[in-house]
Amino acid sequence: MSVKAFKLVSAVEREMLMGDKNYINIECIECCGKNLYIGTNDCFIYHFLLDEKVSAAGKITFAATKQLHKYLGLKKPVSELKAASALTRLLVLCDNTITLVNMMNLEPVPTGARIKGAVTFALNENPVSGDPFCVEVCIISVKRRTIQMFMVFEDRVQIVKEVFTPEQPCAVAVDGYYLCLALTTQYIILNYNTGVSQDLFPYCSDEKRPIVKRIGRQEFLLAGPGGLGMFATVDGISQRAPVHWSENVIGAALCFPYVVALDDEFITVHSMLDQQQKQTLPFKEGHILQDFEGKVIVATNKGVYILVPLPLEKQIQDLLASHRVEEALVLAKGARRNIPKEKFQVMYKRILQQAGFIQFAQLQFFEAKELFRSGQLDVRELISLYPFLLPTSSSFIRSHPPLHEYADLNQLTQGDQEKMTKCKRFLMSYLNEVRSTEVANGYKEDIDTALLKLYAEANHESLLDLLVSENFCLLTDSAAWLEKHKKYFALGLLYHYNGQDAAALQLWVKIVDGDIQDSTRSDLYEYIVDFLTFCSDQDLVWKYSDWVLQKSEEVGVQIFTKRSLEEQEKNNINPDDVISCLNKYPKARVKYLEHVVLERKIEKEKYHTHLAVLYLEAILQLKSVTTDNCTETTELLFKLRSLLQKSDLYRIHFILDKIQGTDLHMESAILYGKLEEHEKALHILVHELKDFHAAEEYCIWNSENRDTQYRRRLFHMLLSVYLNPGSSDCALVMAAVDLLNNHAAEFDAALVLQVVPDSWSVQLLSPFLAGAVRQSIHTKRMTQTALGLAQAENLIYKHEKVKQKGTPILLSDKKVCQVCQNPFCEPVFVRYPNGGMVHTHCAAKKHLNSNMTHHSSSSSNQT
Repeated sequence: MSVKAFKLVSAVEREMLMGDKNYINIECIECCGKNLYIGTNDCFIYHFLLDEKVSAAGKITFAATKQLHKYLGLKKPVSELKAASALTRLLVLCDNTITLVNMMNLEPVPTGARIKGAVTFALNENPVSGDPFCVEVCIISVKRRTIQMFMVFEDRVQIVKEVFTPEQPCAVAVDGYYLCLALTTQYIILNYNTGVSQDLFPYCSDEKRPIVKRIGRQEFLLAGPGGLGMFATVDGISQRAPVHWSENVIGAALCFPYVVALDDEFITVHSMLDQQQKQTLPFKEGHILQDFEGKVIVATNKGVYILVPLPLEKQIQDLLASHRVEEALVLAKGARRNIPKEKFQVMYKRILQQAGFIQFAQLQFFEAKELFRSGQLDVRELISLYPFLLPTSSSFIRSHPPLHEYADLNQLTQGDQEKMTKCKRFLMSYLNEVRSTEVANGYKEDIDTALLKLYAEANHESLLDLLVSENFCLLTDSAAWLEKHKKYFALGLLYHYNGQDAAALQLWVKIVDGDIQDSTRSDLYEYIVDFLTFCSDQDLVWKYSDWVLQKSEEVGVQIFTKRSLEEQEKNNINPDDVISCLNKYPKARVKYLEHVVLERKIEKEKYHTHLAVLYLEAILQLKSVTTDNCTETTELLFKLRSLLQKSDLYRIHFILDKIQGTDLHMESAILYGKLEEHEKALHILVHELKDFHAAEEYCIWNSENRDTQYRRRLFHMLLSVYLNPGSSDCALVMAAVDLLNNHAAEFDAALVLQVVPDSWSVQLLSPFLAGAVRQSIHTKRMTQTALGLAQAENLIYKHEKVKQKGTPILLSDKKVCQVCQNPFCEPVFVRYPNGGMVHTHCAAKKHLNSNMTHHSSSSSNQT
């Protein structure tokens, strides 16, 4: 696809060079800075000064001013011109001789230094000598198959090397020690220092004119077979794909990132970045194309023209205007080497952003997103395309010059609703991705507010996620937008996030009451209860307590029961105040008292008594309605019994008075048990309820955490109730037998044998007797084991005591008292800590030191 990369501008017109002499033809050209040199077929050199002018409209023209011309006097055409600016010398090839002339006055050097026998020559633009006042020149010699290397100084020349080639060379380019040569049938790379050569590819110089051009460090451009422009490095490889030229290319030049080629009719421009042909300029009769320090000059026999490159930025903008994004980006990347780093970064980011908007307009959202990210787009540029998304308080102003040509999304989509929906979905996705990245720094309010508006408009599920997490949505704009789209629940979340819980609750209550419509949450009532449960504003909790309890006592009471203990204490929510509030709501009151007594375990008599009374009243109320125990009655009875059993804080006599006269016998028994009136309790269980299992359980739970004697006393008491002399009920007798057989360990066997009737057989009581004997034997053995362990332990202690007495002291009639020096007559002595022994009466006479130790010894057989 075409790109306007160059413009052809005339530099030296025919009349300036030859006037009316039609026989004069241009043979070669050289340009060094503003100096343009032209060699002609009549052996003249012309020197012009090129002056570049730029008009107000940006149009570039060149004015050439002739300085002088010089006749070389050989009547041969000037074949080649090369400038050596460091030496202020011009190397002129004419009649196979290279002459050194002054660049300013075109006079030969006084020494007459020259190089003879040259067919063509090339300068080494990557010299190896390191001498700044020396130019390295490579010539193809008139000698067959010979290359010669020279060092050219200001007024002398010096041959360095002569190299022979396998075939006759016809074109050469030089880089360091490497020569790229076009031979008769092929191109080669030759290291003239080592003599090592490497074949590149075949080429027939008889059919086509070879082109060998150095385009960079250790890289050459060659005219290959099939009209290909081939790139080759000194290692013999190609790092770039070839460009497709015409078959009859005359010359080539480089103006990065373009390769320019000349043939009989056209100048063609190819990109080195993607190898595509970008521009074609008609140009007939051209025979010279060369580049000089980035300036591309083309010439016919009669005139000289300059290919002026359009600024890369202009080329890139033209490509973007044509929506050729990929080409624009490739060209922009290629421009990196020609533009200062900071300027390039600014330019490249802007190009990426422009490219992103082009892709966006074509609904290529994935590509657009990547370009926006890479270009570090101010995301507000994108948001501003969508009407009303930016907050009214936003100070954003679009980039100038603009990054795109669209006023808003309506213009971009031309009113197509489907396209508009896709664009909005893309923006939602993009904003959600960038809101937590560095891209959002400084613009968080604009991004989150826009995202909220998009979510609300699209009825998107992520709206609530946005509002319940950290966000920077602006309250004023967001509230108005949510109200407009009837997102009242979300609006409540927005109020809550901004610390306006009262406004949030007021809104949500209206939704539940049906004053406003919002079906976002079907469980909004439960949500409000949950919200109040965790609400730290005590006044709000009390304000809405009646409302939630009127809706549902069981659920509403959770605003008190599910609050954390820490929260309840911090907010000073007094249980007495709560109970007072709940007096109108009996179910809720019971639930709250259960929470206080059973969960929080507050040890206050009034709460325990109150809960017991409420259970009792509810049971009696249900019993007054129906004689059968329904599920609710059974559940309440279980709760009441559990409370009466486990709690020791309620007023026992008060509850007992309320139960009197009812059929709540089990509860009466529990209360008598709490009063330690076990006989009454057991009498009720056995004779009124006839629940023998309950009687056994009564003995068990009443003796929990009590000693064995207390537990045994309860079981003996129950046995006595069963064996009451005044009762002859067989059921009681069997109950007594079962009690003994099932709980043998709980009885004193000796006492039981005294109580049971003589008529009972041994077989009847065999489980009890076996258990009693086994328990007795077990107790005896355990006692013996304990005694044995105690005796062993005592023996260990005695052994330790003996060990502690130390080594024995031997006393004989040969030992004398250390004080009086007389022998010992009795086995009684005092021993000093140092081991010395004295009579007791001698020790008494002497004041002993505090560190002396007194020992008395019992009678010993050793004297």
